[in-house]
Amino acid sequence: GLHVLRAEALALAHVAGLYESSATAQTGLVRAVGAVAGAQRRGGKLVVCGIGKSGHVGVKLVATLKSLGVGSAFMHAAEAVHGDLGDVREGDVLLFITYSGKTPEMRALTPHLPPRVPVIAICGASAPGGCAFLADRPDAILLPAPIPVSEEAMFGVGAPTISTTVAMAVGDMLALTVAQRLHGERVKGVFGRNHPGGAIGAVGR
Repeated sequence: GLHVLRAEALALAHVAGLYESSATAQTGLVRAVGAVAGAQRRGGKLVVCGIGKSGHVGVKLVATLKSLGVGSAFMHAAEAVHGDLGDVREGDVLLFITYSGKTPEMRALTPHLPPRVPVIAICGASAPGGCAFLADRPDAILLPAPIPVSEEAMFGVGAPTISTTVAMAVGDMLALTVAQRLHGERVKGVFGRNHPGGAIGAVGR
């Protein structure tokens, strides 16, 4: 019922407060935006990687990025070690979405990543030390996406709900901030050109 909406609204307010007050979160956002925008200007792209519900968040994020004129692609974590790593080139940036920070498929992938490709992680940890996925990559960039109360405690079942809402919001923050950095006042025109269909496209015409 309504408690689900209230719980997700509370979690979004919590993460907004974190980015307002935490130097770790603020630094992560600045570094992530700089890395992605820099790669775009050099002809690279943002490769978003996830699996399970986080993978679906990643697919949506890539769709948003493309509509905003930010070159991007989705890479399924399980498929990456079966050939899809070929999509990652020098000059790209990798963004991983993992609430736990210890998703086995992603941890298995890390030894095979190109060494000079910057890594960003949207993770439920509030600090890099809480994200096991980043343990071997001290130069990686953390975008914290914690939730104040676990889904198990809130709803009696650990189905990804609050955590995926927060991850999606953090992804949207990154996408819109990068688009603003790249396109400035032209961002609305870029979006209109890339999204001519549907009711949104009709409004822009």
